[in-house]
Amino acid sequence: MSTLVGNPVRTITGAIARVTGMYYGWNVAAVAFLSTGVSVGITGYAFGAFIEPLETEFGWTRTEINVAIALSFVSGLVAPIVGRLMDRYGARPVMVASLLLMSAGFLLRGVTAELWQFYLFSAIVSVGMPGATILPAGRLVGIWFPRKRGRMMGLVTAGNNFGGLTIVPLATAIIALAGWRWGFASLGFISLFLAVVVFLVVRENPPDSGQEGGRSTATRGGQLSGVMSREAFRSPSFYLITVGITFGAFTYSVILTQLIPHLENEGFNRGAAAGALTMMAAFGLIGKIIFGFASESITARLSFIVSLVIQATGLLLFIVAGGSGMVWVAVVVFGIGFGGMGALNALIVAEAFGLRAFGSIMGMVSMAGIFPHLAGPIFAGVLFDATGNYTLAFAIIVGLYLVGAIALLTARSTPLPTPESDAEATA
Repeated sequence: MSTLVGNPVRTITGAIARVTGMYYGWNVAAVAFLSTGVSVGITGYAFGAFIEPLETEFGWTRTEINVAIALSFVSGLVAPIVGRLMDRYGARPVMVASLLLMSAGFLLRGVTAELWQFYLFSAIVSVGMPGATILPAGRLVGIWFPRKRGRMMGLVTAGNNFGGLTIVPLATAIIALAGWRWGFASLGFISLFLAVVVFLVVRENPPDSGQEGGRSTATRGGQLSGVMSREAFRSPSFYLITVGITFGAFTYSVILTQLIPHLENEGFNRGAAAGALTMMAAFGLIGKIIFGFASESITARLSFIVSLVIQATGLLLFIVAGGSGMVWVAVVVFGIGFGGMGALNALIVAEAFGLRAFGSIMGMVSMAGIFPHLAGPIFAGVLFDATGNYTLAFAIIVGLYLVGAIALLTARSTPLPTPESDAEATA
């Protein structure tokens, strides 16, 4: 069966390479860009546009709706399994299956009639997230662009911000014209189309030599270089890096999903609030490129620390700004900081532990994301319902950012095995 499927795909990908006349890794990077962008755009950025329509339709509270975001903790549960499958079978089948699951979840969200159904369909979307975003992006960039990994990871994960720039206005427009049900359905069709594109384009066999460095710098003896997962899990750096990434993940589970309702609560209309989120996505794109390059000079770990500090500063500005024009300054500052973090999540793991067991290691790091994804939206909703604003919730997250920065400052990279140590390990 794999032969029957593989030959047409190789024919198509070969044709793409001949027609474009460029290094095939750029095609793979473009698809990874779209996959991360669409997935993050429809699950993170765009969710806020559905909150008030759902409140109006069903009378659900903000806390009840935010439980659906909290169910993204399912992504953390399945991430180690998805990562191990990717290490074994490659990125393409994992990406296709993940995008199909996301498509099904969004199409089903569009026919929601009860709160429990909304939760179930949201969980299905969350199962698909790890295999459509950071796990395959980190692996594919490392394989195809071993010498320019930082800048390319910045460019690929800029897809997250592309998703914010395009999906938020698209979803907002569809909701306004046709209602929230068609809004969810349209996101499902986009995911379905992207699954087909991934199937046709993505592969993992760069030439032995090429303009981006070729296989020799990404592999050793035909095998991806790096430590085994069991070695990484014995390293204190693994746990310190996990703390830093986990606390940074509150950006995705709370700030991105609650910014539109926060600004509306401060007096901005729906269009201005959506515009602020779109503007943040634009500056996040700039941040990814800046921090991608920075990671090649000062390391991904130190770059991540700077990113967290900038985010803490931006979030404090949101608290102080209220409904004033200072909000736009906060959008710029926070956008650059959180954009950088998006590029660095995978880079810091690949930098410390290599690519050999990247999926398994990144999957375990992602599993810790259960905490922010489960607790963040719920505590934000509870604090909003109790106080009438997001000030206290945002202040708590500032503190978590700083704790994460301290953890990363303490971490040290785990030395990658030398060819001699690899030979000893297999002897």
